[in-house]
Amino acid sequence: MPNRIRHRRISMLPPMEGFKPFGVPMRELESVILLFEEFEAIRLADYENLTQEEAAAKMNISRPTFTRLYDKARKSISKAFVEGKAIIIRGGNYVTEDYWYKCEDCKETITSMKPLKNCRMCDSENMTLLNKENK
Repeated sequence: MPNRIRHRRISMLPPMEGFKPFGVPMRELESVILLFEEFEAIRLADYENLTQEEAAAKMNISRPTFTRLYDKARKSISKAFVEGKAIIIRGGNYVTEDYWYKCEDCKETITSMKPLKNCRMCDSENMTLLNKENK
């Protein structure tokens, strides 16, 4: 019998929507998708310098699941670098403890502990909830 499926806990919104090779217009590029939980695996293991066991515990997943996520993230990033593709960060199977918004008018990304109706920067109501599949 398989283990129960756990949602991967994400504690930090990526500060960008992705990356692209310098000097090439986005319309001319193919892209690879990096899921939010793959970004979190890279952040915890490489940026925060946690062991895989510590990172897995923070994400509320098993160490083997963390290893699979981490390997997939590294392969996606290397493919983008070697083949000159853009990296788009979105989607996945994750949960958060806060709300993430993107203001469609001023393009600001906002994190909040409670639901918001207006952008904190420009007071616009034209906001998209980025983690709506988890709320």
